[in-house]
Amino acid sequence: MAKMMMLQQHQPSFSLLTSSLSDFNGAKIHLQVQYKRKVHQPKGALYVSASSEKKILIMGGTRFIGVFLSRLLVKEGHQVTLFTRGKSPIAKQLPGESDQDFADFSSKILHLKGDRKDYDFVKSSLSAEGFDVVYDINGREAEEVEPIIDALPKLEQYIYCSSAGVYLKSDILPHCEEDAVDPKSRHKGKLETESLLQTKGVNWTSIRPVYIYGPLNYNPVEEWFFHRLKAGRPIPVPNSGIQISQLGHVKDLATAFLNVLGNEKASKEIFNISGDKYVTFDGLAKACAKAGGFPEPEIVHYNPKEFDFGKKKAFPFRDQHFFASVEKAKRVLGWKPEFDLVEGLTDSYNLDFGRGTFRKEADFTTDDMILSKKLVLQS
Repeated sequence: MAKMMMLQQHQPSFSLLTSSLSDFNGAKIHLQVQYKRKVHQPKGALYVSASSEKKILIMGGTRFIGVFLSRLLVKEGHQVTLFTRGKSPIAKQLPGESDQDFADFSSKILHLKGDRKDYDFVKSSLSAEGFDVVYDINGREAEEVEPIIDALPKLEQYIYCSSAGVYLKSDILPHCEEDAVDPKSRHKGKLETESLLQTKGVNWTSIRPVYIYGPLNYNPVEEWFFHRLKAGRPIPVPNSGIQISQLGHVKDLATAFLNVLGNEKASKEIFNISGDKYVTFDGLAKACAKAGGFPEPEIVHYNPKEFDFGKKKAFPFRDQHFFASVEKAKRVLGWKPEFDLVEGLTDSYNLDFGRGTFRKEADFTTDDMILSKKLVLQS
């Protein structure tokens, strides 16, 4: 039988992940997310009424989305277990998080160590422990999900992190939940997982984020721009720069994940989750500059077809219009994003990059290729 580990309060503090959960500290949580408009509250604060305690399993949970979600669930009084390979610390004290809050969280969070692709282990360990709810944050393929469902015949809800990347490219936007999907997309595994959940007869909810940003982001979304702004370099943007995209703050996403828990309106439903507004590539570069207190950036447009970048990615976004409607989540769930783009980018910059913490080293190789050619053409 798998061993469950309770983390003790006296474990050392970790500061490897530079972020703050001060927005969430001491917050109450409400599964229907009742926003108390007359009460001034910090960005990302949640208000939740008492609810029955659930035994919750999070597949993943030590990075980005899971860090915020797990703390919210623990504060709500749920018993939360993280299923990971054990390669990263399960609990890390984050800048802005008090010693008491961290001690409280780390004393309650549980860990189940294993590889989710070891399907026999998954079935035996989950069957032995039993869980009411599964949050699948890192599932990519349907075959990784089926053993979890089979191991938990009394499962009350399976909440899945899918992606808006499953939608078929279209000239008619924004993408809505009922739009056509692309079975050949690079996220086809998530699409197949949604299909599996529908055929298994389990109570499921699927969340489709667009681009996610915010503190602890391990993907080079806002970091890509902050690297160049901090180095005082021009920002290369493909083609016209008026391609429209969309970003959603990780704390708003965590709120949405919490909001669907035990919510009958979320049963067997798909929800797009992201920011309220859309932004052009050029607009995003300017928003990052404003968030970090930098001068307005020099933006250099280029034609990607004129370059051979090899396997290197010259720009962190798909070179097309790509955004989705969040009206269904607002209408059905009563959810609403709290962060506008500049506020969210400021939160990310101050809590991560303003402290000098970058997830990845800057690589300006493709930038130099673009800028060199521009100089030759100008000479």
